[in-house]
Amino acid sequence: MSWIGWALLSALFAAATALLAKVGVAHVDSNLATAVRTSVVVVFAWGIALALGKHGELRALDRRTVLFLTLSGLATGLSWLCYFRALQLGPASRVAPLDKMSVPLVMLFAWLLLGEKLTGAAVLGGVLITAGAVVMVLG
Repeated sequence: MSWIGWALLSALFAAATALLAKVGVAHVDSNLATAVRTSVVVVFAWGIALALGKHGELRALDRRTVLFLTLSGLATGLSWLCYFRALQLGPASRVAPLDKMSVPLVMLFAWLLLGEKLTGAAVLGGVLITAGAVVMVLG
């Protein structure tokens, strides 16, 4: 399967995550809910790595890779804590579109920090995503 198929599956599971999480945080502290969710993700991810025999590759990781994966993990944790709190306080139908502001932010940061090219179509798409998120939040 190509990256497009994987990205579409990611979007499908992200949608399921929002709906399931909204129900899950209804009667529990959002930080505890995030801890439970994260624990499931840890067990699931390690289960896959072990089942595929990839755990042995840990020794081959260099310091830079470990640093950036660690920072990514910290950013993920902070994102999830904020997302669950937002879901606890607001409607999923408004929280999820605002959360997707990450898309134009990734585009901008990838251009600024990674030197990725921004085409006119990409800029237009980012502007439309931003406009759509604003309309959905204010509407």
